[in-house]
Amino acid sequence: MKNRQLGSLFLVSVIDILGFGILIPLVPYMAHRFGASPTVITAIFGSYSLCQFLAAPLWGRLSDRYGRRPILISSLAGACASYLVLGVADSLAWLFVSRIIGGVMAGNIAAAFAYASDVSPPEKRAASLGMVGAAIGIGFTLGPAIGGVLAGNDLEHASFLLPALVSASLSVCAIGLVALWLPESNTRERRRQWRPGGASPLRLLQQRPALRAIATAALLVTSSQAILESIFAIWALNRFGFGPRTVGLLMFCLACLAVLMQGGGVRVLVPRLGEARLAISGVLAYALGLAAVALAPSLAITGLGLALCGIGVGSFNPSASSLASQQADTNDRGTVMGTYQSSGSLARVIGPFVSGPVYSALGHGAPFVLGACVALPAIWFVWRANSHATVRSLPD
Repeated sequence: MKNRQLGSLFLVSVIDILGFGILIPLVPYMAHRFGASPTVITAIFGSYSLCQFLAAPLWGRLSDRYGRRPILISSLAGACASYLVLGVADSLAWLFVSRIIGGVMAGNIAAAFAYASDVSPPEKRAASLGMVGAAIGIGFTLGPAIGGVLAGNDLEHASFLLPALVSASLSVCAIGLVALWLPESNTRERRRQWRPGGASPLRLLQQRPALRAIATAALLVTSSQAILESIFAIWALNRFGFGPRTVGLLMFCLACLAVLMQGGGVRVLVPRLGEARLAISGVLAYALGLAAVALAPSLAITGLGLALCGIGVGSFNPSASSLASQQADTNDRGTVMGTYQSSGSLARVIGPFVSGPVYSALGHGAPFVLGACVALPAIWFVWRANSHATVRSLPD
């Protein structure tokens, strides 16, 4: 039964993130068509993440109180609405509106991770979270490539309405799958244990030092990742003259490596290294990849750097999520995972608002050097999180 639930969740997550991923390489080109600067373009990404950061803990608490299914369905409906607004946007203002709607309604990722935690025993939780991460990675892998192909490679004549309609249709399909195939994991008996007015995200971070440390590590790594993602299309356009199709295919190749790590590599490496060591290895690989992109004299070296980034992210994300989930009790798992995911949302606010100004002021390679410097301190926080978790697990 649990394998069937995880399989259904995997499919829903793939379809959901596929719709989101289709539009990732297109938003910068839409904004560029409206005459936006790199600073404004990256701010569009930041506006989505700011709203997601504010809303994610609330969605997590609601999923603890009312169940995972209603939150998944509500957030998918909100995503569908945001895609439709983006598809008909005829100004920068409407681009911002579409991203704000999407961010406010983005409770799906935290609910998906909480669902996987609900149906997994502790010894298999990293693998289950890695599976959800792989599903998200598949969506991010295939989505940009599909979006680029649908839009075309000619910036002047690229079509943005068709990709938006495809994304909206995928959200509708995902809603149907949740309603028909995904049974509630947060059972009625478990929801009865929910305590109204429980610990707020800030209180949780104060009370659980391991959660605070791993959330800080995720904040740093995801900030670095957001710097790369938010500036990537503009960087590729200005340095190599790449259009939406080429950028989408490059993002496809980068995400393939992350998916392979999350879907297969984590299952092999976690039993041998443990979550903490694998997360630290991922940070090192990611920082090295960013440095290679910043300093690369050719496209081939740039590709090697991007490959290291994909491997690093694929190693870090499921390992860190597992460390965070270990800090949850039975009746606050959604709140804990929502709090943890909010650190990533905050990072995706910081990264875009930093990358555009740094790119404009210091040049093409500067955001990647900055990203590597931001990611490296996460190693210490992962070590601290693992130390606190070990102390907490010892008997009194």
